Amino acid sequence: MNEGTQQGPKLGTVFRVAAGNFLEMYDFMVYGYYAAAIGRTFFPSGSEFASLMLSLATFGAGFLMRPLGAIILGAYIDRKGRREGLILTLGLMAAGTAAIAITPSYAQIGLAAPILVVLGRLIQGFSAGVELGGVSVYLSEIATPGHRGFYVAWQSASQQPAVVLAASLGIILTWILPKEAMQTWGWRVPLGLGCLLIPFVYRIRRSLPETGEFLAKLHRPSFPEVLRSLGVNWRIVGLGVMLATMTTVSFYLITAYTPTFGARALHLAPIDNLTVTACVGMLNFVMLPLMGALSDRVGRRPLLLLCTILALLTAYPAMAWLASAPSFARLMMVELWFSLFYSCYNGAMVAYLTEIMPPDVKTAGFSLAYSLATALFGGFTPAICTWLIETTGNKAIPGAWLSFAAVVGLTAAIISPRLRQRT
Repeated sequence: MNEGTQQGPKLGTVFRVAAGNFLEMYDFMVYGYYAAAIGRTFFPSGSEFASLMLSLATFGAGFLMRPLGAIILGAYIDRKGRREGLILTLGLMAAGTAAIAITPSYAQIGLAAPILVVLGRLIQGFSAGVELGGVSVYLSEIATPGHRGFYVAWQSASQQPAVVLAASLGIILTWILPKEAMQTWGWRVPLGLGCLLIPFVYRIRRSLPETGEFLAKLHRPSFPEVLRSLGVNWRIVGLGVMLATMTTVSFYLITAYTPTFGARALHLAPIDNLTVTACVGMLNFVMLPLMGALSDRVGRRPLLLLCTILALLTAYPAMAWLASAPSFARLMMVELWFSLFYSCYNGAMVAYLTEIMPPDVKTAGFSLAYSLATALFGGFTPAICTWLIETTGNKAIPGAWLSFAAVVGLTAAIISPRLRQRT
């Protein structure tokens, strides 16, 4: 069978494995877009800033569970199989999403409301801790020779339609619903839609075959063996954390944080902010596979170095230019510029991360590195940027936070192993 005839069935498999990744990101984006409304519903306070910070902290709390999910669920996947693990993560994700979607408000059930929402976020985070790693490893193991970067890039690319759909629903709901209705119950509509998609995603994920590479393994590590291997390879995991920091900070800055930043800091209309976010998602969707394919040709490290240098040089000046005269056009230009170096960097980074991890703990190692980066830096980007603006009074300060992430990513790209191109 030639390569061309292999591509068709495998691209169908890419769609099936990525569908759950889409749903996971959709749920996270909906929470981020409606953080202010969720804060007023579940975390009432005399201060709008305090309510928003509690909501954003809960958004970030889900990321604190990711490292735990990465280790426990990652070990499960490395022992039991890629397919079984992806089905399990989908079930956990569904439970967390439903908990947030159906929980009554603080006014209705009191303290139980924020407790249930936090619990839902923690379950979501536990599941998401291995979702991205499980999908990335699965795609890397089914990739055709010489196309690993292209295949693995679909892990990140599959998240982008979720960004677009969540933002588009926000635009429609903001357009047709009064502001009061949007704040009280309208934000639940996108979460409800996510719940309705769960049975469909579960059905197509169940049809996934196990990867040939996993089936060929003669030894499948136990949980204690996974822990020992992660400990022995802590330097590689640490390097992975540094590499993923640039990805997680830039992604959540240009997606989950944009509606809050545009409304609170720039005082732009909600529809304008969501339109920009939708355009970011569309550009990412196009660029990520292209950049993954480019990394197959020129190597991973040149793209990692180029993008982190661009971010370091331009992030703060771009944000300062935007903050000096906020407008829809300027927000669009800055966010699309950030989107370009995010997609270029991530298109190379995700495949690279699968390549540097030890084979026996590939899923656990990848997931732990990515989850730690998200928990320590990326997931709290909306909260950190909101706090920095409130503390300093500088609306361009999120650019400095992105510059910090670029320094971390650049350092990792410089010291990372010079891998032979793997096929």
